[in-house]
Amino acid sequence: MSTSSGPILVVEDVPNVQELLEVTLRFKGYPVLTASNGKEALEMIQTHRPSLIITDILMPKMDGFALVQKLRTDPLTHHIPVIFVSATYITAEDKKFALSLGGVRFIEKPIDTEDFLLTVAEILTQGISTLPRPMGEEEFYRGYRDRLEAKLRHKNTQIARTERLLQTLPPDQKLAFESMLEHSVNDRDEIQRELDELYHILNGLHSNQS
Repeated sequence: MSTSSGPILVVEDVPNVQELLEVTLRFKGYPVLTASNGKEALEMIQTHRPSLIITDILMPKMDGFALVQKLRTDPLTHHIPVIFVSATYITAEDKKFALSLGGVRFIEKPIDTEDFLLTVAEILTQGISTLPRPMGEEEFYRGYRDRLEAKLRHKNTQIARTERLLQTLPPDQKLAFESMLEHSVNDRDEIQRELDELYHILNGLHSNQS
């Protein structure tokens, strides 16, 4: 079964990565749409039914995990194949969770463009044989929480290492690492915000069950 009737939707919040993926796909003649987070992607999907979605994982407003869970639990979009693309501290557990949600491939950055294009072409021409059953609501939120907690621990370790390093660097070398620290703190705060929302949702589910 071919699934190549619609455009490819690229969901990525980092502008240069989004542009790289878009240009690479357009160069091979694919129609491409872009979105900067899961919420934008869902809005686009209402009017443009993509043949394939390529999404990052950690993004503001709605990340890749939450986007794919919404797609898989909607009968109108559950069949759309999804490739996860990510470089933000990927573990074996992250990959397992992504594939159990219904991602058909997991590609790590930096992207090998030839391998990336081969993967896209295979999915669009061969279709998908089977997808896992959609995850239950609580199962998804628990798995999602575990993945974000692991990322938060990693990010806090990264911040502590950078802070220690800044105390020993000469002034002319500090600027780059101060910028890195600021970026890491912003990432940490975004992960914490998402976790706080998840804790609230899970508490609500438990209250409804009791």
